[in-house]
Amino acid sequence: MIRSYLAVAILLLSVSLNGQAPFPSGSDIALFTRSRTCIVLDDDQLSPYNSYIRKGIASFWTITPYEFISAAEFEEKRRDPAFSFIILTQNNFERDKSGSAYTFINLLQGKNLDELGKMPEICAVPLSSADEDDLDYGYKIGAILSFMQKHASMIAKDPSLTGRRYLRYYNRHTPEIHTRKILVRQEDLAPGISTIEKIREIYGSALEIVTEEEIVKAIEGKAAGTIILHKVGPVNESSSGYCYKMLIGTDDANMYYYNQHTINASNPNALLPADLKRMAAKN
Repeated sequence: MIRSYLAVAILLLSVSLNGQAPFPSGSDIALFTRSRTCIVLDDDQLSPYNSYIRKGIASFWTITPYEFISAAEFEEKRRDPAFSFIILTQNNFERDKSGSAYTFINLLQGKNLDELGKMPEICAVPLSSADEDDLDYGYKIGAILSFMQKHASMIAKDPSLTGRRYLRYYNRHTPEIHTRKILVRQEDLAPGISTIEKIREIYGSALEIVTEEEIVKAIEGKAAGTIILHKVGPVNESSSGYCYKMLIGTDDANMYYYNQHTINASNPNALLPADLKRMAAKN
């Protein structure tokens, strides 16, 4: 669903964030480490997102002090470098002829700038299709927040890493995947790897097809040696658009794999056999 605050002031930010939000400078990152992080809530107080983000922040966010604010308060505070912000933005991409829109969760540093889209971007992660219901992704919020603050800590220690865009930098961890157990939902797998038997033909390391509840348990318990799949793509049976695939550690918050593909008849909105081959090739 499209959130009310995205439809007004934040819409400018979401358009500008299509690959144009600036990398944070060393001074921006230093400001972030001393900031108070404001989590911008949905204007609909009954939104499931608000419940998920409140619980996720309380359970996993430790890098900075935080508070929850409205979209109107974001507009009041966004120029103040004493604050950083976690906010949802809606993005679409010129090369995506399907016109699909995606919701990203962004960590931005406050700065005295006229243009919202020029605010320094500490981290941005694809969260869902813009049309997707909060309930379909909310259970993964804790793992995503853990990764975001791990990324923020990394670039605080080494600001030169801010240029590693589109999350592909984290594929450096892919060779370690075979030492861990992957948890995936049945509905996130392509037909060619829809059973454990089919998976074993390509990928011989630990992978389990589990329920959403089991993934929640792994995230909340910070299960050792475990990775969960975060898959983002258009809702329903779309035959176009982008599919994003991320593997995040539940105990260490590392991203072990990032890839995206254009959806078509041969490559559905799911984890593909080609993804498993990439993981297996690194073993």
